[in-house]
Amino acid sequence: MSALLLVAGLLMAQQPVITFEKTSHDFGKINEADGRVTTIFQFKNEGMTPLVLSQVRASCGCTTPSWTKTPVEPGQTGTISVTYNPNGRPGRFQKTVTVTSNATEPSVKLYIKGEVIPKQAKPVNKYPVQMGAISLSAASVNFGTIMKGNNLTKSISYTNTSDEDVTVEVLTADADPVLAQASLSPIKKGQEGQININYDAKQGKNYGPQTLKAYVMINGKRQITNEYLLTLSVNVEEDFSNMTAADKQNAPIVEVAKKFDLGEITPGKKVKKNLAVKNAGVNPMFVRCVINQSEDMLRITPAKNAIKSGKNGMLTIELDGKSNGQPLKPGEYHRTITLMTNDPINPKVQIQLTWHVK
Repeated sequence: MSALLLVAGLLMAQQPVITFEKTSHDFGKINEADGRVTTIFQFKNEGMTPLVLSQVRASCGCTTPSWTKTPVEPGQTGTISVTYNPNGRPGRFQKTVTVTSNATEPSVKLYIKGEVIPKQAKPVNKYPVQMGAISLSAASVNFGTIMKGNNLTKSISYTNTSDEDVTVEVLTADADPVLAQASLSPIKKGQEGQININYDAKQGKNYGPQTLKAYVMINGKRQITNEYLLTLSVNVEEDFSNMTAADKQNAPIVEVAKKFDLGEITPGKKVKKNLAVKNAGVNPMFVRCVINQSEDMLRITPAKNAIKSGKNGMLTIELDGKSNGQPLKPGEYHRTITLMTNDPINPKVQIQLTWHVK
């Protein structure tokens, strides 16, 4: 037993030992308007072997640490820089930073505290978006998630900032399931009007996240430019709330690989592969859409026809080999796409695509 204790003691003696000049810092009173503040915690390796910090983790996202990443040799020092962001956080604060290393004391906590003096609120500009003779409360509308078959109306208010009477209309694309109506009568200087925008998910053919465009017309002048652009965003999802038990029993069931390797590619060279999507259920399955956040390098085309029971449909995956026109750099790539189907139990399936650029 004494021999084991001796060996353990020798092993500990050979471990790095981390010591800090300070383990807490008080910023005192800081002004929110002045932005981020930073303090430095310096540490020393007083052991006999190299010290490595494996992780430095803050207790919340408002606190950001950075630290010496290279091994700290015996007798040498390193630093941990801790930055606190006071924006939107008036009042007293105390945060913890946990340092994990290969030292004899593997976990050490550092503390910062202080008091944020709030910045003075600026007068709210009710109409911050200028469009010619009018100013709007916003140039975008987010409808959020709408279930297929439903509709929702949201409004944008505006005011006449010119000296003349103005009329306001809104132009939308014929294919869009959007109806936008403004005040029909001319409004005078300083008067307010309202644009009511309705999204009808019964009329729309698409599912998933969408971005649509509308354009403001002042005094009947048609101007298809970004200056007069209204951006409309919406996420349309399948409504399964009225399904009966029998409906669910006979519903389609999606089966697809959660990971799909596109293999090794040459920079700038296009690759095209198919991924099978099986319907393991009874009723036909439809791929409603594929949510793809990497359109700069990936193009995903789902099968347009219904996938019958027991059959496979295909996702065609085209990798451009470029990103924003530039050949991909060598290395491993991982991207996630989301498949939306009419499977009521698992309507959204995430698929990780991987490839290696040589």
